[in-house]
Amino acid sequence: MRPTYKLRHSSAFTAKLSPLYRYLRPSKPPAKYVPIIALLATATILPIHAQAALPKAIEAALSRADLTEADISIIVTPVGDKNASHLPAPIQVIDSSSTHRSSKPALQTKPTANINADIKSNSQKTTQNNNDKNNNNYVRQQSTLITIEQRTIEKHEKKLHAYTDDPYTYQSLESIPTILGDKAKTAVINNNANNNKTDDISTDNASIKISFSPLLNHQADIARTPASTMKLVPSFIALDILGADFVWHTRVYHTGLVIGDRLHGDLIIQGSGDPKMTHERLKQLLYKVQSSGIRHIDGDIIIDSGVFKNVSKDPAAFDNSPLRPYNASPDGFLVNFSTIGIKSYPLNDDQANLTYTPKLANYALPSIINTRSASCGQARYSLAPEWQAKQLVLNTHLPNSCQEHSFYVAYPDAKDFAARVITAKWQELGNTLSGNVITQEAPYITTKNTKSAHGLAALPISPLPIVSYPSLNLTQQIYDINHFSNNVMTEQVALSIGVYDKVDNKTLDKAISNSHSLYQFGTPTATSYPVALQTINQWWQTNLSTPPPHLTNGSGLCRDCTITAANLSELLTYAYSHPSFNAYVNSLGIAGVSGTITAHSERLPESAAIGRAWIKTGTLNNVTSMAGYVKGLSGQDYVVVGLINSEQAHNAYTARPVLDAMLDWTAQH
Repeated sequence: MRPTYKLRHSSAFTAKLSPLYRYLRPSKPPAKYVPIIALLATATILPIHAQAALPKAIEAALSRADLTEADISIIVTPVGDKNASHLPAPIQVIDSSSTHRSSKPALQTKPTANINADIKSNSQKTTQNNNDKNNNNYVRQQSTLITIEQRTIEKHEKKLHAYTDDPYTYQSLESIPTILGDKAKTAVINNNANNNKTDDISTDNASIKISFSPLLNHQADIARTPASTMKLVPSFIALDILGADFVWHTRVYHTGLVIGDRLHGDLIIQGSGDPKMTHERLKQLLYKVQSSGIRHIDGDIIIDSGVFKNVSKDPAAFDNSPLRPYNASPDGFLVNFSTIGIKSYPLNDDQANLTYTPKLANYALPSIINTRSASCGQARYSLAPEWQAKQLVLNTHLPNSCQEHSFYVAYPDAKDFAARVITAKWQELGNTLSGNVITQEAPYITTKNTKSAHGLAALPISPLPIVSYPSLNLTQQIYDINHFSNNVMTEQVALSIGVYDKVDNKTLDKAISNSHSLYQFGTPTATSYPVALQTINQWWQTNLSTPPPHLTNGSGLCRDCTITAANLSELLTYAYSHPSFNAYVNSLGIAGVSGTITAHSERLPESAAIGRAWIKTGTLNNVTSMAGYVKGLSGQDYVVVGLINSEQAHNAYTARPVLDAMLDWTAQH
């Protein structure tokens, strides 16, 4: 997408200048005043922030990273009313290893550093005066404090990284709670002492919205590669279109006839695009089939993944790392992110035992591996795995320093992976299958005509599903997407927008009740990347004013995707007053505390943003980005976006401190 340049005018700024207009509009001004009038008119047209330099802290960080001002786009914009914040309660991180509290700005004992919030679930409300750092105004706030020790965070992170080479996949797949657990998912703050309604955010489109000029605006209209901050786009649009409580339904049908506990026919599993059908949830789905009375199938299990068309990709295409889970392909019936967990247990000085989750039917997986003296690293170095036609080959000895350790390796074919896992799980439940597990991107009735079948299998498809298995809701799904930067889950959600954007659940239920076959009726309109991305583009043009970003997928794992800082800023500002804002902001990592922004406190230990910033990060070679929300020490909320692209090769992690400085600078306001 070509860069766009668009002057922005604040309504508040214009209002302040309006008294001057009558002096600037005489029909025939005296000639000697014309130059002065022209100068004043120019001052009113050009935004003041366009002439502002970057803060010294950010300039210094750019210099240390060997970057220039041309490499970065930043926009920091106040949002909302400091007396009625929509952000969750900040987290107070304390350092109890010293004899006094840490000197981090957010933890000072001065009144400006007290972290106060009104949590909806708190029935007892107390009010105290809080000295505003900038203008000494008093703000009434309700006090609820979430506190955690720095060493607790460090211990948690150390344990995670020691246990697995891929902590984000591990936490997402195994649903491991973050260090804060449910405490991180707090209700929004409402510091307005005169407003007793704390449950809902106004959704009246006709209501007056406060407009602010950016606190900092630097090259915000230049299109850049965003990396994973692009996930903020489909995750919010899905919340707006589908709703925070939206669920995917995986439905199971059968043909033929059930006699006793034996099905004389085929079992059909209709994929819905569920982003998180983990191996445990798949087992629950199959257990429901078993509980319906079917334990033996004289026929096939057929997986209909036709809800997504032609979405498979070459996992090596992006960065030649096909075994990394972040390169897994989306699929209409995605199982366990097409990823297998390999866990090592030391047996003796020379060997280790390996176990696999989930198991793959009819596929050889080595259970013993020799060890060597080396440092434990990523799977491709520590195991050198190679998926062959009928077996997994490990081409190196396991480093003995790995001890008990979990590796995650992506399987190259999502459909073959699902078929093997279903076969293994069905057998684990003590059931039998005479036929095969077949995966296809087409409805059952168009590929297997019952007229060609014989005996009981020739009976028509059942009028109703025997199982309808709901997914985790969208709020839970986008938590994984943004907190752990899960690429394939983002793709599943982005594609689902193209499927379910027109679905009316009430109309659907009514049609189902009048349908002879729910399978025939319930087959959703198939989607593809072009359809889904066009739906996202149309939503943007309908709801926002900046030109739409350019997406080729939804996750940001692309070099040809571009977005401007102004794009992300407008989206985040729009989301701030949305009914689903809680689900959105709580999906983001908390600076210095959790998610992909945990290391912020290691890079900038004295940052005022620790526990006060909810951020999505992005990282590719030559790309570093951050976007989200910051609660300033004054009580004001801010939308922050920083995108760094450099044509010169550099380690993206060396550029991260520049954006850390942006968060710290914002939090001090």
